[in-house]
Amino acid sequence: MPISDQFTSVYSHDWEINFLQCNPNGLLKHTELCNLLQLTAGYHAEHGGLSFTDMQEFDQAWVLSRMRVEIEELPKWRDIVTVKTWIYDLQGSRSIRALEMYVGDKKIVGSVTYWAVFNTKLRKAEALALPHEHFEKFPEREATSESFRKVNLQRESALAFEKKVVLSDLDIVFHANNVKYLEWCLDSIDHRPILKQQLKSFDMNYMRELMMGDEIQIHTAAEDKQTYFVVSKNEKPSFALELNWK
Repeated sequence: MPISDQFTSVYSHDWEINFLQCNPNGLLKHTELCNLLQLTAGYHAEHGGLSFTDMQEFDQAWVLSRMRVEIEELPKWRDIVTVKTWIYDLQGSRSIRALEMYVGDKKIVGSVTYWAVFNTKLRKAEALALPHEHFEKFPEREATSESFRKVNLQRESALAFEKKVVLSDLDIVFHANNVKYLEWCLDSIDHRPILKQQLKSFDMNYMRELMMGDEIQIHTAAEDKQTYFVVSKNEKPSFALELNWK
């Protein structure tokens, strides 16, 4: 698709929170929060000629490598939220993108994400084939108090559960969608702190893709005000998550 005549380097999108996106407390699910952030990033890429369809002409797609989310509060059912996004840096096979969510003029969520260009046929990273010079970069305009970080995998943990990757876990790139990993982990812990809005931030690392039928293990551990998870296949980590509590 050509670059939209409405393209801007800082993009905003309004969303109305519907009841299907909410927990029983009427607040937006953390998984749905991540979906809205990534959908907004996707719309911005589409306006700038870097959509999935554009990239598939070169057998390429964006895949998420790291994501940090900081939460002041969650929006509720029927709220109109505005998600703003811009790029810190884009070169070679990687892009660093910032996102913020607002209710009115109040910022309630900040996020920073690290994306890689992935060849969907060769199943490996490679340099972006499309031009991106029209995207102005904003390396000094930070959306979070801390950047994404590498989750420490050298910790003792216990097996929480095992599962098989099924059709409902997959996305258009035919691997487990990145939000599904978060869903698996959140479903395995006490729901009460989540419903009480005690989750203040989380970091996610994606290391290896998971495919239909893969048998995986989810290990977890807790220390101080942090809960840690690692999702593994054949004893090799595919995903790591840190939940930071108030």
